Amino acid sequence: MNVNDSDWIFRMMKPLGYQATTVLEKADVILLNTCSIREKAEQKAFSFLGRLAALKKRKPGIVIGMGGCVAQQEGENVFRRVPHVDLVFGTHAIPRLPRMIERIIEKRCRIADVKMSQRIIEPEAIQLPVEAEQTPCQFVTIMRGCDNFCAYCVVPYVRGRETSRHPDDILKEIQMLVDGGVREVTLLGQNVNSYGKKEDLCSFSELLEKVNEISGLRRIRFTTSHPKDLSDELIDAFRHLDKLCHHFHLPVQSGSDRILKKMNRRYTKDQYIKKIEKLRAACPGIAITSDFIVGFPGETDDDFADTLALIEDVGFDGVFAFIYSDRPQAPARDFDSKVPLSIKKTRLQALLDFQAKITIHKNKALVGSNLAVLVEGESKKQTGAQGVENDLIQWSGRTSTNKIVNFTLKGDLNGLGESLVGNIVEVQIQKALSHSLWGTCQNLRAISPESKGEKSYAA
Repeated sequence: MNVNDSDWIFRMMKPLGYQATTVLEKADVILLNTCSIREKAEQKAFSFLGRLAALKKRKPGIVIGMGGCVAQQEGENVFRRVPHVDLVFGTHAIPRLPRMIERIIEKRCRIADVKMSQRIIEPEAIQLPVEAEQTPCQFVTIMRGCDNFCAYCVVPYVRGRETSRHPDDILKEIQMLVDGGVREVTLLGQNVNSYGKKEDLCSFSELLEKVNEISGLRRIRFTTSHPKDLSDELIDAFRHLDKLCHHFHLPVQSGSDRILKKMNRRYTKDQYIKKIEKLRAACPGIAITSDFIVGFPGETDDDFADTLALIEDVGFDGVFAFIYSDRPQAPARDFDSKVPLSIKKTRLQALLDFQAKITIHKNKALVGSNLAVLVEGESKKQTGAQGVENDLIQWSGRTSTNKIVNFTLKGDLNGLGESLVGNIVEVQIQKALSHSLWGTCQNLRAISPESKGEKSYAA
């Protein structure tokens, strides 16, 4: 969600004459987009802002702003903690950002804007240009906020209650992206499974059907889903929507029914497993990933053992796991029986090590196979894989199941110029690593022309 918000910020700043830079000393405006879902992220945000004091002293005219969830949570208190900050803008204030920056420069004033809004994206913002040549994959926000109020989570308080965009606006934005060269979209929401329910719009599965019909679009992803709202209708979408990627991220958080109840997740371990079984029946080979929190207040060794047992039973392709931390306004902050940090760290490492064995086993099973990969750019890793010829350009992309694949092209590009970005190629997998796959792609040939001049390529 924050990556998408940051993309919008870049796009909104360009009409004002700004361009991105990775060098802080060159910047006229520095905007820190923040996340407050874990305490460590919040601490890192304030630490970064603190380090900007010397730069502000050397360049008094520079505008320094904090946005995102920490900004929404702290409001004007940010000014007291970090006096050299000029702007605090909350999660709903991004559309107002350009006007605020212009006012700060003109008036040399401070502004804190954490007002909530019902509108997710301003209509005129949809027309802002996207540099699709940088990546053929883009995020598209379909809803914002959350009504679930999990005991550990601050999101409903900093992102607001659930609000869905009208499907016509979503489809218009995706069509604009596709016309600009985007080939894959990821539909975003705190809980996409509840899309449209409050506004009596179409269901999420019906929205997916509409997106699937967009000519020139090659792949559709979405995140995130709440298990309690996962419908049979959505599961069935994996049977018949050809552009829907075979990957489902379904956060479970714990394998203990006792902890799930304390978390206010409103499902049991068995109910979760039955959802997974239905997904795999509808889409054999679908990749399943999840989120886990370790050390939730009151979590015992037996509760943690239940979590490891769930991981083994499901056989996730990958997981994100985090140490529980108290968050402002979240009910769990007041729960008794807090787990010591040393135990939380031990459990986190045990979970990650346990899952790593499952992930590498699944990755090794793909060695020797040919996988369709949507090329996203040149690989950041130019060395380190046995058998990879490092004098060749190495490319990177993902499979439908969200596996990262780095590969070399042996042969020419058959008139594609210097880049494969945005094309789907067939890669023979030669090596499995813990978080990615490596392979080669032989000479390319066109398989079939697509609408709007797009082509698909394979070995």
